[in-house]
Amino acid sequence: MGNLKLTPTKQNDQIINALSWAIPLAVALLIGIQSKLNLGAWTKVLPHVIGLLNTSTAISLLYGFIAVKRKQLVQHQQAMSFAFLQGSAFLVLYILYHISNPSTPYGGQGWIRPLYYFLLISHILLSIGVVRLVLKSIYFALSGQIAAHKKLVKWTFPIWLYVSISGVLVYLMIVPYYPH
Repeated sequence: MGNLKLTPTKQNDQIINALSWAIPLAVALLIGIQSKLNLGAWTKVLPHVIGLLNTSTAISLLYGFIAVKRKQLVQHQQAMSFAFLQGSAFLVLYILYHISNPSTPYGGQGWIRPLYYFLLISHILLSIGVVRLVLKSIYFALSGQIAAHKKLVKWTFPIWLYVSISGVLVYLMIVPYYPH
């Protein structure tokens, strides 16, 4: 996000608040429509791309965390910007996949089944909440509100990291059940 600087305003807070609700609602509505657009066979590869994006987002988050602990603020900003861009790409691809393909039922049995659903449900619920945390954290950083940024990322970072890692685990658990 380069050298972008924002001025703290009430309007910016309102935009973040609106986006924090609009993004998860739009995702739910688009997926709920179940229009199953025929976007072509290329969409079958999207779960694998999404799995890679979750993996690389987790790596970027960890790299950004290490960089800030080492006081390497430029590297921290670059890593977190990259994590945000990857998260945005994930969201677009996730929607494209789910509006153009039927849901894949999980076929695992035994103790792994409740583990899968725990990871899936916690991943989905926390991904809804992390949207606001990420947007506010980035806003605080870009508007120079570093004390507020530091206070908020104590929550944002572990939740965002969990969402990314649980996304990878859910992907690895369901990938054997995708149609070939």
